[in-house]
Amino acid sequence: MPVKKVLVTGATGRTGSLVLQKLRQRDDEFQGIGFARSPEKVKEIFSSTKDFCLGDIKDPSSLESAIEGCDALVILTSAIPQMKTPPQEGQRPEFDFAPEEFPEAVDWLGQKNQIDAAKKAQVKQIVLVGSMGGTDTNHMLNRIGNGNILIWKRKAEQYLIDSGINYTIIRAGGLINEAGGKRELIVGKDDALLKNPPDGIPTSIPREDVAEVAVQALKEPNATNKAFDIISKPEGEPTAFITDDFSELFAQTTSGL
Repeated sequence: MPVKKVLVTGATGRTGSLVLQKLRQRDDEFQGIGFARSPEKVKEIFSSTKDFCLGDIKDPSSLESAIEGCDALVILTSAIPQMKTPPQEGQRPEFDFAPEEFPEAVDWLGQKNQIDAAKKAQVKQIVLVGSMGGTDTNHMLNRIGNGNILIWKRKAEQYLIDSGINYTIIRAGGLINEAGGKRELIVGKDDALLKNPPDGIPTSIPREDVAEVAVQALKEPNATNKAFDIISKPEGEPTAFITDDFSELFAQTTSGL
């Protein structure tokens, strides 16, 4: 099988860097190319800027040059809230978004730019990693800085579905920094797992597991044109088994938003 050339945007983020590392560890299957804004951050995480394209998702020309010749795109960009001021004792911290980094610019227009560039370059497949909660317009994440982040993410997901490019949309639960490959993964739709989690388990998942699901989606036919929510059972739960059959996991998912 020919090696699949994959561009990973948001590649210096905590989940994006894991995806790129996993692709590069499987160099008999993938050629992983990173896309990021900061060469300093790339060097900090990956030691060098080799096989990296520097640019901004708000600049379509930098995306178009980066994605040329790629077979697939993995989108891991997201607006990131910042703490406004350190909270006083007994108060909750307040968050906002930096100028020009609001969700509309990043999670809608920035992702639209990526999808448009992929379509122009005739990329065959896009894997988009998003967040659960998008069916609830009153979700607390939408209230951060009045950014409506999940609403803009949902709009970009629909745009991807309508693009005609083969897609996989992975809506992760709360991301935790724990080891992957040790849990049973559970998929769902329309935030049903948030509203009624099985056995009342936490609606979270290790970043490393999300990264593995994204990589597996690039190779498993059952992941094509699917959109789903995903969480994990707690590690070591007696009734859980470790998910290692990703074809079977993706077979449980469905197409459409």
